[in-house]
Amino acid sequence: MTTQIKAIIGLGNPGQKFRLNRHNIGFLILDKLAEIYHSNWSQSDNFESTKIQINDNSILLIKPQTFMNNSGQVISSLKKKSIHPEEILVVHDELELPYGKITLKFAGSAKGHNGLKSIISHMSDQFWRLRFGIGRPNNREDVPDYVLTNFKEPDLESKIDEAIEKIKQMLDLSS
Repeated sequence: MTTQIKAIIGLGNPGQKFRLNRHNIGFLILDKLAEIYHSNWSQSDNFESTKIQINDNSILLIKPQTFMNNSGQVISSLKKKSIHPEEILVVHDELELPYGKITLKFAGSAKGHNGLKSIISHMSDQFWRLRFGIGRPNNREDVPDYVLTNFKEPDLESKIDEAIEKIKQMLDLSS
């Protein structure tokens, strides 16, 4: 089944100090997509965006610049472009999956992810998610610090490439 995705939102926090944080995997994956398709980012009110062209499909890439907890503020811009929730893919870190496990999912709860909570509060939960596993620390109280630590895994680049391949397969546009 081909899914008509018109926008991909990568979740993360703006600023150089957060660039390689586990919480920023959405930004890292979108940066790589923009690089592959030779697209440059431009700054809007509360997000960076660029368009990529894959075959006949124009896809808007968005990186909210509002910090994770307010990621949903970008939704009003998508509504103005008549982009519906089911046409959106959100790329985010997932504590409930082991590092490097990548899954696609449609709809569902935020499971405590503040970026997803914000997006759901601005539209609905009826959107696609690419969940990139970051693993979970042993102690629940360590989660806020853990998601803001940098990736240490040596295969991060290949895992980002794997995530991009999964996006292409989802869109049935891998050619």
